[in-house]
Amino acid sequence: MGIFDFVKEVGKKIGIGDDEPPAAEQVKKELDVHKLGTENVDVTVKGDTVVLKGVVDDQSVFEKAIIAVGNTLGISKVQADELKVAAPDPAATPDQNAAAAAPAKEPVFYTVKKGDNLWKIAEAQYGKGQGAKNKLIFEANRPMLTHPDKIYPGQVLRIPDLAKA
Repeated sequence: MGIFDFVKEVGKKIGIGDDEPPAAEQVKKELDVHKLGTENVDVTVKGDTVVLKGVVDDQSVFEKAIIAVGNTLGISKVQADELKVAAPDPAATPDQNAAAAAPAKEPVFYTVKKGDNLWKIAEAQYGKGQGAKNKLIFEANRPMLTHPDKIYPGQVLRIPDLAKA
């Protein structure tokens, strides 16, 4: 775990040129726009790879941070082995929680194919007859997804664990 693949030629355009990956500042700004709780995440760009470092509050923020920057035009990989999930202790200070942070669990991602919709994806991931779980997939990808019908081939979505949904 640690490096996640994306389709470089698809995604949201945030850079100036069509061929070049966006600058780290642009990627960080795009990440922060989603208000996921990634204020303490450092972003660097090495070629077409985004490197995320820091601590986030939970597994869902970890996964959303990866897809928020990975679904960017010009980015083909997200390296997140130095992005940790905090051990939440209400009595601890943010620094103490960061020190107790642990590696995140392996996320489940799905790359959208031509002809896919959230119903088909839910049935493919959760089993036949589980298409109604498409709402869980949509909610798991908010705020990056704004409408259930607005997905595109090459886009990467997080697939939530049904046991925790």
